[in-house]
Amino acid sequence: MKKLFSTLLFLPIIAFASFDVKIIDAKTLQPISGAIIYNKKQKIKSDAKGLFSLEEQESLFHVKVHGYRPFSFKASTQSILLKLKPIKVKALYLSFWGASNNSQTLKNLLQIIKKTEANAVVVDVKNEYGSTSFLTSFKQANSYGAHKDRTNRNIQKFIQTMRDNNIYTIARIVTFKDEIQASHNPEYAIKRDDNGSIWRNHDNMAWVDPFDKRSHDYTIAIAEEAAKVGFDEINFDYIRFPAKSHLRYSKQNTKKNRIKAIEIFLDSATKKLHPYGIFISVNAYGNILWGPKDDDNNIGQTLESLASHSDYIAPMLYPSGFASGSFFYKYPADYPYSVIYRSLNNIKDRVDIKRVRPWLQYFRDYKSKKRPYKKFEIQEQIRPIKQLNANGWMMWSPSSKYHIEYLLP
Repeated sequence: MKKLFSTLLFLPIIAFASFDVKIIDAKTLQPISGAIIYNKKQKIKSDAKGLFSLEEQESLFHVKVHGYRPFSFKASTQSILLKLKPIKVKALYLSFWGASNNSQTLKNLLQIIKKTEANAVVVDVKNEYGSTSFLTSFKQANSYGAHKDRTNRNIQKFIQTMRDNNIYTIARIVTFKDEIQASHNPEYAIKRDDNGSIWRNHDNMAWVDPFDKRSHDYTIAIAEEAAKVGFDEINFDYIRFPAKSHLRYSKQNTKKNRIKAIEIFLDSATKKLHPYGIFISVNAYGNILWGPKDDDNNIGQTLESLASHSDYIAPMLYPSGFASGSFFYKYPADYPYSVIYRSLNNIKDRVDIKRVRPWLQYFRDYKSKKRPYKKFEIQEQIRPIKQLNANGWMMWSPSSKYHIEYLLP
């Protein structure tokens, strides 16, 4: 015992120096309270004066505040001042096929961003089929050939182009709808209840079981690849159960189980993406803004559960997506302003509206009237978002074709 005690006396004592930081809005120079500052070992929030203290255990720290660009800084031995840049994200969807560095679609999009209020892009990183738009280091997906149809041969160049143009980058990752993954892993693909064969939806694509951890790990690994190359945000799409009955899963398909499965996925994604300091957003049916709080629409999504496990909520508020009679309108697509305003206003007491960034419609009404959506309709969707101070918008054009005049206020 005496020998052991003597040895311990000579162990080195490691002391970490603390440093003070103040965080302010780069535009108003006002302090930012409630900012989350973290690294692998520490996590703290700034106080009402924007102040916080940290122990210098690691050199790199991340800062996340809703409504601001993600920010990273290195530890210091003295007090420092951080200026965060506010942003209302106004994103244009860039399709899987348009994501090439040399595509005319990308060149047109960059010109539109330069001349309008758009300041962000949503890029397909994993599409509905399961293909990745660039070659990742994820061996499992590559072994399935997920990269064979990739459209971007130099993702670092793409990200640098976005940064050079001060464009906020969002990686859209389709989650449970994944033909490639499901067909190579039939043991955890969603099955038909009648004969146990792999179920495929109307566009002949299979889904993986949201209850199965293997499906979680696969998609999160691709999300991590997007984080590694420098995207500012990960946007999970099809993060739900299929809106279809008579399907077979690994667990009982109850509302409680469905909601829990989505929450487990998001918690795992948050933990895995934690070191990269990026935001996580989730796409949701527009109906979740209107149903009872505990109604998951049979797909595992409720507003409160998604808000509790992600940074931003992205409801698909396409006026054409609402059934006849919604909002007491026979043709909701004829009333783009009302659909967006009333939907967002309906939830302002349930979730911080600064954490809501809806998808808007940039395509012709696909129902009986086939109404074209041009400048009036586009601006009528944008107007209520500004009035209610939501976190911007994301514009869905399946072809990624946009018009400068439509996006000018």
